[in-house]
Amino acid sequence: MIARHIGPDPDAIGSQIALRESIKLTFPDKKVYAIGAGVNKFKYLGYLDKLDYNSLTNALLIVLDVPNYSRVDGIEGLMYNDIIKIDHHPKEDIIGTVDFTSSDYSSTCEMVANLLYSTRLAINKEIATKLFLGIVSDSERFLFKNTSVGTLEMSLRLIKDFDLDFTNLYNNLYEKGFNDCKFEAYIIENLIITKNSFAYIIFDNKKVEEFDTDITKASTIINNFNFIKDFIVWCFVTFDEKNEIFKINIRSRGPVINEIAGKYNGGGHDFASGARITKKEDVDKLLKELDNECKKYLAKGEK
Repeated sequence: MIARHIGPDPDAIGSQIALRESIKLTFPDKKVYAIGAGVNKFKYLGYLDKLDYNSLTNALLIVLDVPNYSRVDGIEGLMYNDIIKIDHHPKEDIIGTVDFTSSDYSSTCEMVANLLYSTRLAINKEIATKLFLGIVSDSERFLFKNTSVGTLEMSLRLIKDFDLDFTNLYNNLYEKGFNDCKFEAYIIENLIITKNSFAYIIFDNKKVEEFDTDITKASTIINNFNFIKDFIVWCFVTFDEKNEIFKINIRSRGPVINEIAGKYNGGGHDFASGARITKKEDVDKLLKELDNECKKYLAKGEK
C-alpha cells in the first residue's frame, strides 16, 4: 500500500504512482496499490486504486512525501505490518523501519528516481515522465532553494535516458484558463500586507465562484508570488465547506515557517508549509504568529 499526504501535489501523486508502477513492473505477481483521494487536475499522472481494506492481510505500508500521520491520506482502517518511508520533509512522527528521509532533495520524486536507479527496481518512460514532472513541480522549475546539482543531474538523466519531450510536458503543469488569470489578479488586488511585510488573504468562496474557477487553484497560484519584494511571508486561507476545515498555504523568502504551521495541524518545509484548522479563531492566531515571525526576522536585519 503506497500512501501520501492529503491535498496532494504533482510530487506526491507522481512519486506514488511511479513507485507503484515500478514495483508492479519488477514484481508482476505482487499486489501494489496507490491509495488516497484522487484529484481531477492531476489525472494526467495516472489513476489511484479503490479497494476494501478488510480484504487485505500482511500489508506493507509505504508512505511518501509526508512526515506526520495526521496528514496521510486514505489509511483509515488499514491494518499493516510495517512501514517504509520516503520523504524530503523534516522528520516528525512517522519513522519507517526502513526510512529514507532527507531534506537534501528537491522532491520525493527525486528520491524515488534515485532509489530506482540504485536498485533493480524497473523504470520506463512512463515512470520517468511522472518522476520528472514531480521534480519540476516541487522545485518550481528549479527556482526554489531545494534545487541542487543532484536535482539537475537527475532531471537530465531522466530526459536523456527516456528521450522525454520536456517542453510539451510543461503544458500539463502550467496550462491555465483566462479565468484563472483573472482569479490571480483578484488575489493581487485583495492581499492584505502588514507593516511587517506579511501578506495574506482569506478567500470568500462565493466571490471565488464569480471567476468560475476552483478554490484549490489557490494552492498552485501561491508559488507565483515568490519574487515580490514587498513581502517576505505570504499566506492563502481557503475554506473547505464539505469538510468544514480551513486550509492554509504558507510560503516564505526568509523566516522559517514550518514550526509555526506544526502548531496548527500542519507542517512542511522551512519555507513552504501548510496547515488545516477547524476554528476561525485559530486561523487568526496563526496569521498573528506569522506576522510576529516576520517582525522578528526584520528586526534582525536579515535578508
